Amino acid sequence: MKRTIFRSIFTSFVSVVLVSAAFSQTQATDTVMVLPFENTSGKTEFNWVGESFAAALSELLQVPTLNVVSNDERKILQQKLRIPLTSLPSLATSLKLAREKGATMLITGTYNIVPAQGDNAAVITVTAKIVRVNEGRFLSEYIDGKQVTRDINLTDALGNLQSTQGQIAYQILYQRDKSLPYSQNDIISTASKVPARAFEAYTKGLLTNLTDARENYFKNAMRLYAEAVPDGVYSAAALELGHLYLAERKLNESQDAFEQVINGYQQCVDRVKSATKPGKCNGDDYAEAAFYDGLIQLRAGRFEMALGILRPLAEDLKLTAIYNAIGVISVQGSRAEKKNPAKAAAMLAEGVSLLKKAAESEPNNDNIRFNYGAALLISGDMAEAAKSLKAAIAANANDGDAYFLLAKAMEELKDPLAASIDNQARQKLTANNRYASLQKEWEKSKTVDDVPLRVEQPTRKDFVAVILSRKQGTTVQPQVNETEALLAKARTMVANGQDDEAMPLLRRILASEPMSAESYLLLGKIHLRRGDIDQAISSFKTSIFWDSRKIEAHVNLGKIYVEKGDCQQAKTYAASAAEIDENNEDVIALERLADRCSK
Repeated sequence: MKRTIFRSIFTSFVSVVLVSAAFSQTQATDTVMVLPFENTSGKTEFNWVGESFAAALSELLQVPTLNVVSNDERKILQQKLRIPLTSLPSLATSLKLAREKGATMLITGTYNIVPAQGDNAAVITVTAKIVRVNEGRFLSEYIDGKQVTRDINLTDALGNLQSTQGQIAYQILYQRDKSLPYSQNDIISTASKVPARAFEAYTKGLLTNLTDARENYFKNAMRLYAEAVPDGVYSAAALELGHLYLAERKLNESQDAFEQVINGYQQCVDRVKSATKPGKCNGDDYAEAAFYDGLIQLRAGRFEMALGILRPLAEDLKLTAIYNAIGVISVQGSRAEKKNPAKAAAMLAEGVSLLKKAAESEPNNDNIRFNYGAALLISGDMAEAAKSLKAAIAANANDGDAYFLLAKAMEELKDPLAASIDNQARQKLTANNRYASLQKEWEKSKTVDDVPLRVEQPTRKDFVAVILSRKQGTTVQPQVNETEALLAKARTMVANGQDDEAMPLLRRILASEPMSAESYLLLGKIHLRRGDIDQAISSFKTSIFWDSRKIEAHVNLGKIYVEKGDCQQAKTYAASAAEIDENNEDVIALERLADRCSK
């Protein structure tokens, strides 16, 4: 049941993202980056306000006619360029940041806060500026024949901070486009979705490096949110708390926090489905929480729970790290299953398949190569296991476990070099008499249960970067010349039936440009010709994921499902192909096949 819920929720999320991405790709004319505002009050206790402007405006400016560099993406870029997050960059450095990300607009600002005195509430005065990045000048307009630069200036009670941010977001959008189809009240309403005190506690938590203070801020933010929104979940604060506990190895507390994010997303999806007005839910937070929750379940040996959480992510995000993790979980689950041989075999087969995808996606990752080789050995495919383990050793010549497994595979293959490899394993597994322990298990049962498979827990920064690159892939500028040249060569090879030559070329393209829809389309054609239907389906679906207008992928999927007798799926892909080009001959032929299939 839980697995079904996860699948349903995440499928809804991906559908929304794809539709939004397609719309923004055709409509957007500018890309904007928002930097934290500068605190000019000299009072460090109000520094959190500057970060809150960057976070809030980055969300509020997300309209179909404007691409937005998210606040997380901006932080990752700063770290990549070694620009400290703790200090505000100069205007020149800010422009460098913006240009690095392809932004055409940059939002900067300053604020001054007069603290509360007696019955007078704290007051904030804000000045926001819009910079045209390519020209290196502030946004201006002509009034009575004169070019005028218009800063955005607002003064209000600090308690109305979110309302102030909504007003600034509206003014930015309006100055850029006078025909803006949103009212100021619409933007302010969106800005004020988090109770003010909860929002303040959350932002303060982001800014402090003291673990205890950080924990208390996030817990307070969640408590204040729940008090103001009964049964509500402040997912952003829960996600931060989950990572804080994970870093401290408090796995139970971390799991609880991540699952609050997951449950909050489920509640949001349910509300959106029943609401009369369209809404959106933060699928990125959900994906991140589910991924790390799945790894916690793996550590605890709860393999089926981990599979239920991670399978939807593997199917919808196509992330190598998830393919590897779920592949390892399936293999480990197979090892642990002692009562049902059929179930164990099915889990092992699934693990091998997923690890194969991971290895193909990231062929130079020695841990993934090791896992794939170990899974193949466990499944009895010694020849392929040896190939993968050799690749793992080539990447890490000191990998004693890989030498041990390779030696066993070569022994089974009667390879005369097996003894030499086994000797290497003896030399590298001397600690704690490890070689003898592994050898004893192998001689007794031909198993390698004491050889652990490897799941790297990526840093949060790396995982978020991959999520962002998937979601905003249409705005990423590829290396056009090399990629296009390689694609043209691969296209010709596939057309000429040179599949073996085309395959490594396509993998090379995907290594540098993992969102290449055409590469997946060509891979699908190769798999289809080789009769590997499941791989073909996966490649064609991935092609559509990155470019929903790849009509050949729709047509090929429709034909595959006709052959499989799945008439409903065939009609679905015939309809989606017709939406792209209803006069296309292949589409018309597919529609006929689908109609005959259902009769």
